[in-house]
Amino acid sequence: MNLKDLLREHSLRQEASRLLDALGLPLSRREMLRRCLFGAGGLLLLNGWGLRAAAPAAVARARSVIQIWLWGGPCHIDLFDPKPEAGRDYCGPLDAALETNVSGIRIGQLLPNLARHADKYALIRSLTHESNAHETASYIVQTGRNPGSRDVYPAAGAVVAYFKGGAQTGLLPPYIVLTEPQGRFSEAGFLGSKYKPFATGGDPARPRFEVEGIVAPGVSDERQRRRRELLHQLNTLGRSLPGDATLETFYASEEQAYELILGEAGKLFDLSREPDEVRDRYGRNTFGQSCLMARRLVEQGVPYITINYKGWDTHKQHFQVMNRKLPELDRGLSALLQDLADRGLLSQTIVWVSGEFGRTPRIQWDPPWNGGRNHFGRAFAALVAGGGFKGGQVVGATNRTGEEVVERPVHPAELLASIYTLLGIDPQARLPHPEGRATHVLPGPEEGVGPPRLLREIM
Repeated sequence: MNLKDLLREHSLRQEASRLLDALGLPLSRREMLRRCLFGAGGLLLLNGWGLRAAAPAAVARARSVIQIWLWGGPCHIDLFDPKPEAGRDYCGPLDAALETNVSGIRIGQLLPNLARHADKYALIRSLTHESNAHETASYIVQTGRNPGSRDVYPAAGAVVAYFKGGAQTGLLPPYIVLTEPQGRFSEAGFLGSKYKPFATGGDPARPRFEVEGIVAPGVSDERQRRRRELLHQLNTLGRSLPGDATLETFYASEEQAYELILGEAGKLFDLSREPDEVRDRYGRNTFGQSCLMARRLVEQGVPYITINYKGWDTHKQHFQVMNRKLPELDRGLSALLQDLADRGLLSQTIVWVSGEFGRTPRIQWDPPWNGGRNHFGRAFAALVAGGGFKGGQVVGATNRTGEEVVERPVHPAELLASIYTLLGIDPQARLPHPEGRATHVLPGPEEGVGPPRLLREIM
């Protein structure tokens, strides 16, 4: 039996439904699991994972999203919208551009591997919004809405978890962040805590990926087994009440938890099972191994995975940082695209790469910045691939210096609407509001605006 079959066999949703029916308790699946695991002590890792699914509005072309979040804001002219003719005050030492395998498309000079894969992705060079603040910009890009209303809307991952977080993931949560929470906004918004992401913690590049609640630091699998045996030995109450329905519920929850810790599901996070040559291809660093982990999660049907790739807030010594980070991004992302394509997964997996904004095209050379770039929401770029997005395409353009959008401005809501549509989620679908108000995935006529237009040119 393969891993996917095992996960389906042990589906939390099915087990929770059976137990609730048997006990006649008016509790949600999540609340039942939460209470049972609280009694287990230390097995709270399943909290919030038994999410119900809602029917999609249209036929989905994609089933998963890998969002590579360049936390802090990358400079578009160093990555996907190079301007080598703009001169030193804009390009600094990165004053060249690479031709790609698609005629007419150039990218930054430190991205040679990605240059060989331009036929697999599209570049959006005209993203724009009005915020230069991390928190506000993150909210705009992740929700498609401007802040300031009475509601805090859910981010894209929470929306996808609400609509797609059904039994197809088995024991795995539908919204996973590798490795730290993004921390700039409330990801779940008014949908509530059960739609927050599961942040793995740990570092997939270390010899043992210590996933929060699944792989305990310094505790071997054998020691976990001995702990479980000791728990059973001390369970005098259970032996005195054989067949008790409430205890049987607890035992079922314990079994699910240990399946994640010690069973086939838990082995999903063991990257040592991958061949060395595959791990080397991605890069033996946190970002590269996170990309490999994301591919493994996609293979198991997880709908939304975010790689929180930190370190792009380069107010000082920007080019020193870029000389380290751009080769990492180039290697890990190109390996991910090729691996997904080779395994037949790219056609059903959206890969979305961007930050909350760009950075000032004009460089600040004077102290204390010493060649830094500030926040810049007026013009920035994104890469999208797979899941129905057409490769080898470019949407929009900026001017000679990269400071102004001059062709096909794209608001983040338009990109999100396109992603949702490819997933089979109606951008105007209703979301459940705790006060019963009419709320939708993205702004629309009921809020006095037209629905976001889709990026039809790359869909």
